[in-house]
Parts: sequence; structure tokens; C-alpha cells
Amino acid sequence: MRRISMLPAMAALLVLSCAAVWPAFSKEQSPTAAPNEVSPGTRFLVRLDDTLATNQTKAGDTFTVTTIESLRTADGTRLPAGAKIRGHVDKVVSAHQTGRARLWLTFDDIHTPDGSAPLVAMVDDVPGLHSLCVDFNREGEIEMKADKRNEALEAAAAAALVGAAPGVKKHDKHDAALGAAIAAVTAHMAATSLGQELTLEKSTKLELIFERSLFLGKM
Repeated sequence: MRRISMLPAMAALLVLSCAAVWPAFSKEQSPTAAPNEVSPGTRFLVRLDDTLATNQTKAGDTFTVTTIESLRTADGTRLPAGAKIRGHVDKVVSAHQTGRARLWLTFDDIHTPDGSAPLVAMVDDVPGLHSLCVDFNREGEIEMKADKRNEALEAAAAAALVGAAPGVKKHDKHDAALGAAIAAVTAHMAATSLGQELTLEKSTKLELIFERSLFLGKM
């Protein structure tokens, strides 16, 4: 009987202990944003002010983008659309180097009414351009999107038949085989985006995501 009567007291003690620990744990997991802070993970759209192409652009080249939607801090302070962001090309891989063009962009600072503020963000998406894809896990790598393997093989097979036709008509096996091979390789490269350079035209929309907090206003 004594053991049973102790259970309610032990349960109450356990509840009080959890109540004492829980607030501190919650505070660590959900830190409060500063009043002038735009939190990490915030996504926003910008418009490219320059044209960037993997067959012309070099690592280190600078560019600017313009925000096309406002940024809001925790206390409601708003940085209107139209703010300029400066950046530079971090790395370029042209199509003739590896077969598939790739581009990495770095964003340096954003112009605010109180001056330039450091910015740490990466490209998260290129809305509207279905031929491109962004790999967030590879530091915002932008590359040409490859089609499905089956579609590429079907295109290559169809092109091989067309390429072989002149040789078949002339009863020339060598010309037929060579024509089929060239046509198949060309079609396969086109279907899989191999050999195609990547171009981001001026006014292209980019979706960026903050990797670190942005602080607006005077510190």
C-alpha cells in the first residue's frame, strides 16, 4: 500500500521537473528574430539586370539584380521592391568542357536607404524557364535540364533511321552507317541538352533564398 501511495507524488514531481526544463528547451529551438531582421529561409524574386552566358561569362564577372517584391523584417519594416543587389559569378562550366553547362552565382550586398548591407543568399529557382534547373544541395548550381533517358533514346533511334536513309538509297553501307551514327549522336545531345550553352537573358526572373539573416536599418 505504501508503494502505491507514493506513485501520485512521484508523478507530480516528474511533471514539475518537465515544466522547469521545457521553457529553456523551447527557447533554444525557436529563437526570437530581431526587430530589424529578415529571417534565413525567406524567399523572394529578383530580375537580372545583365545577360549571363556560359560561353561568354567568366568567374569573377560582376552583375546586378533588382528585387521585384518587398522584403519585410520582424517588426514590419519594409524594403520596397526596386532594391539593387550586387553579385559576382562564382564559377562557370561551359558545355564544351563537360558536355553540360553549369553556372554558380554569389550575391554580395543589397542597397538600402541606410546604405549597403551584406547579403548571403543563393539561387533557389529560375521560374518560367523549364529548360533550366537549380540544385540547392550544390550551392545553387544552375544547369541545363536533361530530358528523360527514354525520350533521348527514341530521338536518337529516329534520327539514326533518317541519317541512314541516303546511304541505304545509294546501297552504300558505309555512308548509311556513318550517317546514322552522326544523326543519332546529334539527336541524343539535343534531347539531353548535352553541348548546349546556358544563357540567362537580361530581365530573367530568379528566386533567391536567404542563407543568413539580413538586417535592415542602422545597427
